[in-house]
Amino acid sequence: MNEALGSVVSAVMVDENQDYYFVQPARNGQTYRLAKSEAPQVLHIGGSVKGFVYENADHQLQMTCAHIPTVQVDHYDFGTVVGVRRDLGVFVDIGLPNKDIVVSLDDLPNLKHLWPQPGDRLLLALRVDDHDRLWGQLADEEIFRTIAAKPSRQLINQDVTATIYRLKLAGSLALTADYHLAFIHPSERDQEPRLGQVVKGRVIGLSSHGGVNLSLKPRAYQAINDDAAQILALLKHSQDHQLPLTDKSSPAEIKALLGISKGQFKRAVGHLLRARLVNQINGKLILLKEPSDD
Repeated sequence: MNEALGSVVSAVMVDENQDYYFVQPARNGQTYRLAKSEAPQVLHIGGSVKGFVYENADHQLQMTCAHIPTVQVDHYDFGTVVGVRRDLGVFVDIGLPNKDIVVSLDDLPNLKHLWPQPGDRLLLALRVDDHDRLWGQLADEEIFRTIAAKPSRQLINQDVTATIYRLKLAGSLALTADYHLAFIHPSERDQEPRLGQVVKGRVIGLSSHGGVNLSLKPRAYQAINDDAAQILALLKHSQDHQLPLTDKSSPAEIKALLGISKGQFKRAVGHLLRARLVNQINGKLILLKEPSDD
């Protein structure tokens, strides 16, 4: 097995042509092409150079000094998904100009609609198989625990961005942009996010495992319909934050003030009551609080 692949190595220049130097790492025996435009200096026979070695998309052994990726053998970082092949896996851009790295379908969810899509992010390193092929190796739980930061209670109710890194029956595991481990219970999402998907949510609590609990559902005031939003706006801008209406008001009174049916009004008020934004007292609808991040 070519153990140099996927790593930064030192090599010696052994030949050249108009466009390339040809270099060999010590104790390797393989020859790699290095574009002269990428060489850090003019090389002569026996001159040494250091760079990242890999097999490019044309199956040529190559060294790069200008596009050294942070994703390497035993070195984890995020790469961006750029393609999907159902019979193979997903292709990930790690920064090489002429090579994308495949994460095998064996390492992806059984349900293909949960596979990463172009633009999604995966934390991975490289591995070399017995046929000297480079593959993407997804980070395991231990890697994520190693890089995770400890959250504080000040995060509760904050909006965060997170990348999904594991799908489980119990819920989705994610890593926030600030490197906090996160858990999303199925009840706190409308649909299961994909592996690698970047989601926006809010912190609803701290978990017993040293991470945070997220909700991907909108806050109550963000989820209200147009009728409820209209009622909230009227309450907010009235001098005493009240309206002379309740669900006991006549259809004519509701229509005259709001221009909606009594059925629409009752549904909207029901939503606002459940969100604890309003109350009905003495024949009036009263604003309890401004829509907030609760």
